[in-house]
Amino acid sequence: MFRKTMEEYEADTRKKLVIDIREKEAFDKETMPGALHMDSETLKQQIKELTKDQTPVYLLCHTGQQSDALAEDFEKEGYEVYSIQDGFRAYLRLKLRTVMRQEDLKEQCCADVERSIVKKFRKEIWRPFTKAINEYELIKDGDKIAVCISGGKDSMLMAKLFQELKRHGQQNFEVVYLVMNPGYNPFNYQVILDNAQFLNVPITVFESEIFDIVASEEQSPCYLCARMRRGYLYSKAKELGCNKIALGHHFDDVIETILMGMLYGAQIQTMMPKLHSTNFEGMELIRPLYLVREEDIIRWRDYNHLQFIQCACRFTESCASCGGTEKGSKRAEIKALIKELSAKSPYIEKNIFRSVENVNLNTIVAYKQNGQKHSFLEDYDSKY
Repeated sequence: MFRKTMEEYEADTRKKLVIDIREKEAFDKETMPGALHMDSETLKQQIKELTKDQTPVYLLCHTGQQSDALAEDFEKEGYEVYSIQDGFRAYLRLKLRTVMRQEDLKEQCCADVERSIVKKFRKEIWRPFTKAINEYELIKDGDKIAVCISGGKDSMLMAKLFQELKRHGQQNFEVVYLVMNPGYNPFNYQVILDNAQFLNVPITVFESEIFDIVASEEQSPCYLCARMRRGYLYSKAKELGCNKIALGHHFDDVIETILMGMLYGAQIQTMMPKLHSTNFEGMELIRPLYLVREEDIIRWRDYNHLQFIQCACRFTESCASCGGTEKGSKRAEIKALIKELSAKSPYIEKNIFRSVENVNLNTIVAYKQNGQKHSFLEDYDSKY
């Protein structure tokens, strides 16, 4: 049989060779211990040499589909080549299960993760988090906040930050850690549950059918999905007695939104640190990571060797498997533009952010307020 599970691979005690046929970028990020990287064409050219001493070869791809096809062809040609069933996902599952089985190690790792937030990343993460809460008055006495967890690095860090905030003496509010399953594939859903358990985040999970609903939407499915997800979160949070939902948008999301509005929307606007809901009376949205840089979130994740889902969307699962790079999207274009400009000046990112704090209405041709458009001509002559 040309396909073997990770358990069967581990049970094979012979000297064996693992060939990772994913993209080099994915291989460099993480692979199985001892694996070599080789694209499929190079592998076809070198398979005879690789198996000359009867060494079994195991192929690894993202999901197992590409490696299945290759292994089946090689088997027909008489080579001992196997495809690792479910690919890199199977390796991540096995790796995570191994960690979870080691309860003592788990507790220590979780403590190390928590300690890193207030120690190693105090300046980069903890202080900007508490600064945003204080500067924008995101938390008030008596609040009950639904911390919304999508399963990515941003929302999981936000959950741990709220735990630290409670632990370090701010007891004037309540928290619910809320996870909505809009139709995740089983692998992504299990990763979220495993990470919540590993990081000691007591989540409340509820189901929705958003992915099924937007599946037939041909125009702007992402916009519809985002709107529906927020509506479901508001509704469930209110049902649980919350008056606020917390989302994991960070500093980079803010400045990218500013530029996207200017370049693609012909408007100057920003992602606000907090908003009153227009459809759910008494509800409010807050963004506690508003001042935290994405690069620092990534450094925190990698420092603690954590693995989170990259992309929750069922319709871009290949993206989720390869790292969720968002290649081809407008946001990816803006992200690349900001990176290019920042290489020329270290002040670019902060200046983009500050631009919406320093709006001079005396130099604005027109602006909107409460849905009504105003022009500089309204009081132009009256000033002189």
